[in-house]
Amino acid sequence: MFYVYEKSSTYIMGKINKYDGVVRPDHRQSYKTMAAAKAALTRMSKRYRADMLDSVNDPLYRYGIAEAEYFHKNIEKSRTRTNIMNNQQFSEKVNTPGYLSPASESYWSM
Repeated sequence: MFYVYEKSSTYIMGKINKYDGVVRPDHRQSYKTMAAAKAALTRMSKRYRADMLDSVNDPLYRYGIAEAEYFHKNIEKSRTRTNIMNNQQFSEKVNTPGYLSPASESYWSM
């Protein structure tokens, strides 16, 4: 599996929204092959260029592609959060969904 991720924040990026052309973070999005991930990145870039926006924020420069295991071990950043039940600080990966984070109410209401 491969991920397309934003280099600065290491968020895993989802597919292009067909209505407004925006790419939003989506921790579930993965690709079976490197070629499929490159094709998705090319589609993002073409849509971005079709909207005639500046080339500095082009997805080809902002996003990277990595194999899933390598990404989770070496690239993905962590952040410090506060557990809402006991107010203790803990560290979690930035792509952790809200329902799996002790910092969210949905985690404790299940």
